[in-house]
Amino acid sequence: MSTTTAGVAFRPRLWAPGDWNAFFGFGTNILVNMLTLTILLRFVLQMPDAIVFGRILPAMGLMMCLSTMYYAYLAYRLAKKTGRNDVCALPSGISVPHMFIVTLVIMLPIKLATNDPVQGWEAGLVWVFFQSFILMLGGFIAPLIRRITPRAALLGTLAGVSITFISMTPALQIFMTPVIGFTCLAIIVVNWLGGFKYPGGIPAGLVAIAAGMLIAWGSNLFGLNYGGLSGKGVLDAFSNFGFNVPLPAFGHVFAGFKYLGIILVTAVPFGIYDLVEAMDNVESAEAAGDAYPTTRVLTADGVVSLIGCLMGNPYINAVYIGHPGWKGMGGRIGYSAATGLMVIVLSWFGVIALLLAIVPVVAISPILLYIGMLIGAQAFQTTPKGHAPAIVLALAPHVAAWAKTLMDGALQIAGTDAAKLGFDNLAKVGVLYPGLQTMGGGAILTGLVLAAVGANVIDKKFANAAAFALAGAVLTFFGFMHGQAVGIAVSPTVAAAYLIVAVFLFALSRYPALAPALAMPERAIASTPAE
Repeated sequence: MSTTTAGVAFRPRLWAPGDWNAFFGFGTNILVNMLTLTILLRFVLQMPDAIVFGRILPAMGLMMCLSTMYYAYLAYRLAKKTGRNDVCALPSGISVPHMFIVTLVIMLPIKLATNDPVQGWEAGLVWVFFQSFILMLGGFIAPLIRRITPRAALLGTLAGVSITFISMTPALQIFMTPVIGFTCLAIIVVNWLGGFKYPGGIPAGLVAIAAGMLIAWGSNLFGLNYGGLSGKGVLDAFSNFGFNVPLPAFGHVFAGFKYLGIILVTAVPFGIYDLVEAMDNVESAEAAGDAYPTTRVLTADGVVSLIGCLMGNPYINAVYIGHPGWKGMGGRIGYSAATGLMVIVLSWFGVIALLLAIVPVVAISPILLYIGMLIGAQAFQTTPKGHAPAIVLALAPHVAAWAKTLMDGALQIAGTDAAKLGFDNLAKVGVLYPGLQTMGGGAILTGLVLAAVGANVIDKKFANAAAFALAGAVLTFFGFMHGQAVGIAVSPTVAAAYLIVAVFLFALSRYPALAPALAMPERAIASTPAE
């Protein structure tokens, strides 16, 4: 029942002044992802423009519009129920990690094997088809996992994703073109963190994009070409203008089932990744004051992803990292709905091609870095102070996965791989590749389990810690953690190690006398002379 004042039903505000900031901030985040995705489709997969702009982008636009409108509706319901006007809608859009996984791990190999990008597209559609059902079914067990998992584990592994795969690429882009990137970062940070207001309340995201375009195009006058933009690129972009609505792609979906064996190897573990990521992001929103039902969120992601898939979109929808950031900017309900309308315009009218030609991507990169900063900070700010070591433990697998990803890409370009170079030779220069491979496998789950064990040990809840270690043993045995693919006995020695730790922790829970010195480290720290 909604809160009432003097007998009048409370009506939440659909648009607040801060929604402008959040709209330009989140809208540019979505724009960056769409631009990146379009680049992957056109230049990595060499997908024909007729499919990119006529089939995939319109279907993707429909999916994201349905998602953002639904989460605006959920925010409206929550605001009405609680009588608050500070409720912020969950941000959502294309899953960024999945964007690269489905493109580079599923679609590209099939395109290269068949010399047909359309078959790669069809395989991607089947991948999302299965992911969608995993999300919908997983929504019913996710609330239980949230109840038993320490917040430090949920937010810690989320911070790991944010610091590595979300923040590092934009940070590197900023300092590759610092005249644009660092300037735009300063424009954003002084407003969103420092509270400086631009004249007329102009959103910082818009100021940053305008400044980036001004510098990029201005540099062309002096032959510097900082943003890599050109007039010819703008003229070429107009060839992709038009009106394209999404059309059913059932035939393409079913055609991709012949690649089912390849697809399931990644679909199952990444389906679990989706569950954990969505739980993390819902937990993040609750820590910021907005409690959303996990089951409904996961089910919604699954349903809209399935609709997008059946219309031709090979990328899955997800609730995004960053709710506290958009809420901190003043975002409420309207920014989410407005973003959905923006996406329809961008994707159905071919506007993305023009934007690729006139906006330097580096001008938008600081927004992603800012979101990464906030999520990393939130993991420490909204969890018990004593759990900080567990959060750091959650970060480690993501750093390993990120380092391995960069290394594999560089070696592939050089026409070799780590095995050919020799693990011993790499170790001589400090690169412990097998360690990166093992620790970084299934990083999202590995980080969660390690942090959950650590947080429970810190709280001296040894039975709970043992349960998470046992779960780690099972997940590792089947390749969901510390492995590169699902299977049987994927990393048996690591699984055995988790099992030994589980037995040890369970023994401590049943026989406390075995651990009389558990409080000694604290006393030792307190009594250690200052250095």
